[in-house]
Amino acid sequence: MNRLQKILNRRTFLSRGAKSVAAAGLAFPFVKTTKIFGYQDNDPQTETETHPTLEYRTLGRTGLEVTTVSYGAMRTRDEAIIHQALDMGINYIDTARTYMDGFNEQVVGNVLKNRRDDAYLATKILHGLDTAKVISESMDASLKALQVDYVDVIQFHMVSEVDYIKNETVMQAIQKIKEEGKARFIGFSTHQNQVALIKEAIKLDFYDMILVAYNFESSQELTDVIKEAAEAGIGIVAMKTQAGGYTDHQMGDLSPHQAALKWVLQNPGVTNAIPSMVTYAQLEEDIQAMGSQMGWYDRKTLHRYTKAIDKTLCRMCNGCRDLCPNQVNVFDVNRSLMYAEGYGDMELAQCTFRSISRQQQPTACLDCSKCSVKCVHGLNIQKKMLRALEIFS
Repeated sequence: MNRLQKILNRRTFLSRGAKSVAAAGLAFPFVKTTKIFGYQDNDPQTETETHPTLEYRTLGRTGLEVTTVSYGAMRTRDEAIIHQALDMGINYIDTARTYMDGFNEQVVGNVLKNRRDDAYLATKILHGLDTAKVISESMDASLKALQVDYVDVIQFHMVSEVDYIKNETVMQAIQKIKEEGKARFIGFSTHQNQVALIKEAIKLDFYDMILVAYNFESSQELTDVIKEAAEAGIGIVAMKTQAGGYTDHQMGDLSPHQAALKWVLQNPGVTNAIPSMVTYAQLEEDIQAMGSQMGWYDRKTLHRYTKAIDKTLCRMCNGCRDLCPNQVNVFDVNRSLMYAEGYGDMELAQCTFRSISRQQQPTACLDCSKCSVKCVHGLNIQKKMLRALEIFS
């Protein structure tokens, strides 16, 4: 028995109280566990601290039983927050080779080097890699930074072209990584062209999971194809679930974060969500969405949030693709703005903006008297492009 098999055999914690509801005829079989964790020290005056209900679903054909609210580590620098999430029962962590230029994998690795059995681990290699050698090198770099022998899920990062996920060289290279025991399951993440990519993945029957940008502002078409993927056995993990995380005076004291997570998780085709959590308060707020139903107050909150961000949020519908005659990458510029103005993470915003080639940055917008890109959701594209130049130049 090799080391990987021994580690997998020790993972009995996942079966604590879990009861499968996968019955004949169920379109979306998933595992759900409800369990309350509490602790109390020896001081009789100390109040018992109770953690929320934990809920599990099965990540498609991988069979991994993961908490429906999982951990998106993209912006996390404080290892203690991740430790707390694991202590509270979250058991799936998502990172990537490119996050913080590799530093984020080191943060996650420092946590998991002594707690590897406590969580399933997913990372990503850049999708632009197109040879077996560079794909393998990227995988090895991730394993070194993470201080682990294998990851549970390896994903190609930010895929936008259908041709990429069906490229034979790419598929063979990632399959070899799986055969070498460096990764157990294969997937990809996508922000653009999502519907077409998911449909192609269903036909290919090669990818075990897909990380999808999905929230209450997403199209019905995306919701429908997520259902198709789930029925085909592909696990769907949701990111960008908070629709930018903007703050606005119109919201008053209402926070949209729990409501946004509940909206995503009410779709049984979604296995889990990976919101970014960088403070204890965010962790406490998000984790309570597990096992909770969408109610009137949640709908009211999202209604007010939708009105507040209506002329600000990029819906990632990809409707602006290739509309600019000067080849400005409107989508990624808007994504950079979301990280700056919504997330409030200027470092991530600047890193994202720098990743856009100079030829596709909005410098050309300075010479345009009228923008030819029309957003179907009514965003003022010219104004947003000029705003990006103001912030990032």
